[in-house]
Amino acid sequence: MVPLVVERGSGGWRLRLNGDWSLSSIPLIERGLRTLAMPFDAAVVCDWTDARAPGIGPVWALLSRVAQLNTGGFPVTHVAEPHVLAFLSQLEAERRALPAPSAGPSSPGFIGEIGRWTLEQGTEARGALGFFGRILTVMGEAARRPAALRPSSVVRHIYEIGITAIPIVSLIAFLISVIVAYLGAQQLSQFGANIFVVDLVTISVLREMGVLLIAIIVAGRSGSAFAAEIGVMQLNEEVDALRAMGLNPIEVLVVPRIVAIAIALPLLTIVADAMGLAGGGLLSLVNLHIPLPQFMSRLREALAPTTFWAGLVKAPVFALLIGMVGTYRGMQVRESARELGRLTTVAVVQSIFMVILADALFAVLFVQIDF
Repeated sequence: MVPLVVERGSGGWRLRLNGDWSLSSIPLIERGLRTLAMPFDAAVVCDWTDARAPGIGPVWALLSRVAQLNTGGFPVTHVAEPHVLAFLSQLEAERRALPAPSAGPSSPGFIGEIGRWTLEQGTEARGALGFFGRILTVMGEAARRPAALRPSSVVRHIYEIGITAIPIVSLIAFLISVIVAYLGAQQLSQFGANIFVVDLVTISVLREMGVLLIAIIVAGRSGSAFAAEIGVMQLNEEVDALRAMGLNPIEVLVVPRIVAIAIALPLLTIVADAMGLAGGGLLSLVNLHIPLPQFMSRLREALAPTTFWAGLVKAPVFALLIGMVGTYRGMQVRESARELGRLTTVAVVQSIFMVILADALFAVLFVQIDF
């Protein structure tokens, strides 16, 4: 059966809709609608009396075709209209009521980009300061209520951050000191000053390289773990569950990690210093034929009272920076796993940047105060 018949009368156009108008008949209905080619020059009446089971898809197709041909805006009425017609009419009315999208500038320009970056950095700084304030609040409560530090959680994180990192920290510190001693020996041997390789290894490892390398390793190893662990909890709504139970997520998730890394990083620095000196001593013995007693004697001469402490005093500061950045980025995770990966990467990059920046500031400060 032909799905529609077009009639032209004195009162205008009349579309008689016949047969099955369900979604299963949409191919036949579309072919029938394509036969409508003459633009309407008068009012249009759609007669649904003989149509069976009109579906939303076929009815929408008919309305769209009639709107295309009704360029003059003549009235369109329906006889025995289907129930879906009211729904489609409401959607069309809402669509027309929407404001037209305003055409913004294609590019904000250089000044606009600077302004946007400034606002973003201001928002980030305000959020970081608020996060730091909440950590200080929990620390203040811990002075009155030591259980707020959650010792069992702190011990577990010290094990994960410090104890499990000893092998890789020891290996890297040993190899780096061997490299420094080997390259230094190549240059100093030209002047017959091989003995000063001991000074080079001692000062570089104890003051700078030991603590800096360990901080970078911990930033990549534990800082990323902080962001990923807390981020997954955010995605699984575990953080919201803690709030619903009346617990403070900063106290439960953030402070134990920061306290643990502040304890573990100085201890790892001591391990790295010892392994670095051992690597320098081994290279001096094998390559420069400096015996161990002579190496130790020269090491004591090269050491100043502040050499060891100049490196160790940096470790807690680096630890706080790594812990705060990792946990802060983890608490920012929302919506998707892609955001989790992005913020974990941001946490590692920002942690390493903050550590190197802090090390540069320490170097300037130590020169100024002759430390």
